[in-house]
Amino acid sequence: MSHATTTGEKGTGEERTELKRVMGPRLLLLFVVGDILGTGVYALTGDVAAEVGGAAWAPFLGAFLVATITAFSYLELVTKYPQAGGAATFVHKAFGIHFLTFIVCFAVMCSGITSASTAANAFAGFLRDGLQLDWADGGTPLLLVALGFMTLVAAINFRGVGESVKANVVLTCVELSGLLLIIFIGLYAVTQGQADFSRVIVFESPSDKGVFFAVTAATSLAFFAMVGFEDSVNMAEETKDPVNTFPKVMLTGLGITGVIYVLVSITAVALVPVGELTSGESSALTQVVAAGAPDLPFDKIFPFIGMFAVANSALINMLMASRLLYGMARQEVLPLPLGKVHRTRQTPWVAILFTTAISFGLISYVVLDSESDVVSLLGGTTALLLLCVFTIVNIAVLVLRRDDVGRKHFHAPTALPIVGAICCAFLAGPWARSEEQQGQYPIAGVLLLIGVALWVLTWIVNRAIYGKRTFMRDPEHLEHD
Repeated sequence: MSHATTTGEKGTGEERTELKRVMGPRLLLLFVVGDILGTGVYALTGDVAAEVGGAAWAPFLGAFLVATITAFSYLELVTKYPQAGGAATFVHKAFGIHFLTFIVCFAVMCSGITSASTAANAFAGFLRDGLQLDWADGGTPLLLVALGFMTLVAAINFRGVGESVKANVVLTCVELSGLLLIIFIGLYAVTQGQADFSRVIVFESPSDKGVFFAVTAATSLAFFAMVGFEDSVNMAEETKDPVNTFPKVMLTGLGITGVIYVLVSITAVALVPVGELTSGESSALTQVVAAGAPDLPFDKIFPFIGMFAVANSALINMLMASRLLYGMARQEVLPLPLGKVHRTRQTPWVAILFTTAISFGLISYVVLDSESDVVSLLGGTTALLLLCVFTIVNIAVLVLRRDDVGRKHFHAPTALPIVGAICCAFLAGPWARSEEQQGQYPIAGVLLLIGVALWVLTWIVNRAIYGKRTFMRDPEHLEHD
């Protein structure tokens, strides 16, 4: 494994770019950590514990390892092709198949919608905890709050809120503070003799699949907590010396979040029995705060920190999804009306409405299905879509080894992309999901069918108008146009 400075203009070691390189290692690290932290661990700790019992730390550790292996592939690709664009860029360079590039791009967009929908339901749950509301008798209040929240996110998106570096620093600090609060409360509880760490080695599973498959089912769910690192590759053109900076920063960011997740899951199980943690009466981490520091008002404050964390995740994901849809319309891959921009706000309003409508449908379908665990189902669907994308990206690394770019770059050990592709493909399969999680496949399938239908419609229209297919003229820029 090696990496070296790119030979570029005037010996700067940086490729020519139209964007301003403003992000150094510290700001990039905050971006990576802030993008990974959020809805996953805040909302899914109880669901992961429900799959494996006290050994809830094991799935988070497994998800961290798979994410890190895949990160090595992203590091080789982003230092080899330091351009914004992400998975769509890499897949198109490797295979050159427009339809495959489209599917990967649309899957990434759908993962943003399902992630934001997960955050909307988690937001409703934290609001219930913070205001101490009794919503145990049905899903209607949760549905109304979640839909109202997504409407607010759409309004902010329409207004044109961007992701400034300063805002990301503030949001990351707030998200991080909530998780560090959990860890510190755990340490405090240990000094008071309130923690029972014997529970963290107890494996309990409601299924009869056995330890291995129960852990893999929980890992496929916990993987949702680790996604986000791949978004940082879109900052390549705005990072100083990306070839040297990205490897150190991305691996450090993954390491920090991995340690935090494992410590949080251990603390949760040590302070609250698994049966209570998964009861659903209040969010798992809110129960942990209340149990670890019963004499302090942290349990009143924590739900609002959780609301802030998941709200940030929802906004970031819906911004990404709407802009990605807009970019695909601009490239004539999807119907042109989806690329319309509002005259005064200068935002892709049709794409915003379309992605918001899909999120409304997802939230309504899952919440009104009384047998569904809303956050688990939608979060798991996000992980499913991205695991499929990561499988293809890991393969793309090996295919692109034949492309000599004429300069040194980060080189992942050959075994890692192979292991990464196998692990991601395995975790995407039905054998890596419990019976309750099988509902993720119809959701993901319907979303992709919507994309394929739009693609076919565009192909027919373009052929009728131009007499040929005229789409994806510049697929490398789908994810940031």
